[in-house]
Amino acid sequence: MKIAIIGTGYVGLTTGACLADVGHDVFCVDIDKEKIENLKKGIIPIYEPGLEKLVRKNKINFTTDPAEAIKSSEIIISAVGTPMGRDHNADLKYVKEVAKTFGIHANNHKVFINKSTVPVGTGEMCKTIINEEFAKRNADFGFEIISNPEFLREGTAIQDTMKPDRIVIGTESEKAQETMKKLYDSFDTPILFTDIKTAEIIKYAANSFLATKISFINEIADFCEHSGGNIKDVAKGIGLDKRIGDKFLNAGIGYGGSCLPKDVKALIQKGQEFNCDFSLLKAAEEINKSQKLLLFKKLQKHLGSLEGKLIGIWGLSFKPKTDDMREAPSLTIIKNLQSSGAYIKAYDPKGTENAKKLIETFNIDFSASALEAAKEVDALLILTEWQEFIDTDLQALKSTMKTPLILDGRNIFNKSVVEKAGFKYVGIGQSEQKTPELERILEKV
Repeated sequence: MKIAIIGTGYVGLTTGACLADVGHDVFCVDIDKEKIENLKKGIIPIYEPGLEKLVRKNKINFTTDPAEAIKSSEIIISAVGTPMGRDHNADLKYVKEVAKTFGIHANNHKVFINKSTVPVGTGEMCKTIINEEFAKRNADFGFEIISNPEFLREGTAIQDTMKPDRIVIGTESEKAQETMKKLYDSFDTPILFTDIKTAEIIKYAANSFLATKISFINEIADFCEHSGGNIKDVAKGIGLDKRIGDKFLNAGIGYGGSCLPKDVKALIQKGQEFNCDFSLLKAAEEINKSQKLLLFKKLQKHLGSLEGKLIGIWGLSFKPKTDDMREAPSLTIIKNLQSSGAYIKAYDPKGTENAKKLIETFNIDFSASALEAAKEVDALLILTEWQEFIDTDLQALKSTMKTPLILDGRNIFNKSVVEKAGFKYVGIGQSEQKTPELERILEKV
């Protein structure tokens, strides 16, 4: 099938490369001329494992001309960004522009797919925009509107595209369903057909549930610290329940990235239009805000004043296997360290260049290696669970630090192993000592 994908970000580029890999004829369109020229050379603008190889492997038509791509294609996929607006609603200006462009250039019956994360009602909005453009030029060949949300995770985007848990398709006709079955004929995965509004809601509901699950386990982690439990074992114990599952139960310093924070806020805001309060999501969001400050507060507890202290940071990106810094907890932590007069040495395997664009430059040096970032520091904060950090030689690390104090915001280390190596170790949801609350409970037993 001939497919035009408008937008070459994470979703558009990954979708285009994967659809080309299974044999479709793909156009990838973007208004950024420099980006398109680089893509033609096989240079991709983001770090995503395996994506550059897939782009270079397949013949993809990269262009800045949407008219050519739309006229030549059976299916047009909108994969443009939907950034958060000032009111926390999704900003749909790029989606509107794609719909308008489609309406101007479509030359026969085609399928218009929204793959961007869009709020309920966007399909109807796009349909109205396209019909208005069709009416201006008396076009009467019709079109199909489809909602086909993506469920990609940065770091595993190719796997999530090629072998997804499910494909959700919101349509208005059986003809559109048949087209989508043909599009995804090479994908061995369940397909759920719904109406368009339901498909739009599914995307937001999925991300909001995952965000809530993360905030829940972080609340339990806080309770573990006060009561003497171990959050790792608690997470394992509840995760073995098939009704709960073990994913997104890693306690830490909160969620970030381009999806969960934005989508939770957008769904809360959209709920107001329908008199739906979403109090659970509001609580999840507040927990996540406080969680980003947790490691900073623990550091103050152990070092007191941070004025003049040298702090090492391992990890800047919001998660491993990506260079994405959007809503990364490291941004909040570094800002507070700088405000407290601390000096910082930071290292990330992939995120440093993007971090430099977002972080104030005072009191911070970006290191070329993990051990360099730990040299002579008063404490080391682990903010991203990169495998490189997990595989660290603890003795080499201890020998380079001024004070062997590790505050692990992602629980990547085994507490007993690290302490046997001579470190003071502070994790998340792991009691450091018997608290007064625990001692009172034990006295009653």
